[in-house]
Parts: sequence; C-alpha cells; structure tokens
Amino acid sequence: MNQEYDNRGGEEVAFSEAESNYLCLQRLGRIATSSPEGQPHAVPVVYEFDGKYVYFGGWNLEDSLKFRTILINPLVAFVVDDLASVAPWKPRGIELKGVAEAFWERGSSYVRITTRSKRSWGL
Repeated sequence: MNQEYDNRGGEEVAFSEAESNYLCLQRLGRIATSSPEGQPHAVPVVYEFDGKYVYFGGWNLEDSLKFRTILINPLVAFVVDDLASVAPWKPRGIELKGVAEAFWERGSSYVRITTRSKRSWGL
C-alpha cells in the first residue's frame, strides 16, 4: 500500500500512526541535499523523530557538507527504509521532503526538518 501526501502550500503534513511508529522505532536515515549548482549529496545520519519533526546532529556537524549546504539551500529529502522480510520480499519505508533549519543550543548545533510532503510504503 502506497500513501502519498503533497502539500505545496507550505503547510506541515501530519503522520499516520503507522508512519509515526516506524519513524520512532528506526534510528538511521539518509538525508539528501543539493548545492546551489544542483549537485546532489546524500549521506546517512542518526536521527530522532518527535511525532512532528525529524532532528539530527552529529560530531563536527557544522563542518559537514550537508550542514553547509542546508544553510544555502534548505530544501531536503529524507529517507528511512528497511526490509521487514526477504522471504517474502517486503520492503518498507518513508520518504520525506521538506525544509531543514539549523539551530544552535548550549554550544551544539543540530538540524530540524519540517516535512512538506511524504510518501510511505509497506507500513
């Protein structure tokens, strides 16, 4: 079953119970950013999900390409997926598209992603 939501009006999207549970149980996702020249960059990150936003930090985050790119172009894609089973084949996951914002608190930086559209499968 494939669920797709698109909210081009800039509003945040709500997560279904299955999507929220999946994002809360997983810890590793991949963030994709794009440079001003259009060069894509995708890397794994450890994240947290609070039911509304995705957050990630990391060692030397401010020196990373993903962080520097987000400061210039905040539009991102974020994917969390896995295989629930290989026999039978059962992939599952969720793709989020949205806006990433950089924050600094108590000497540490982190990124918060606000989801504008999403697509899930196998949940």
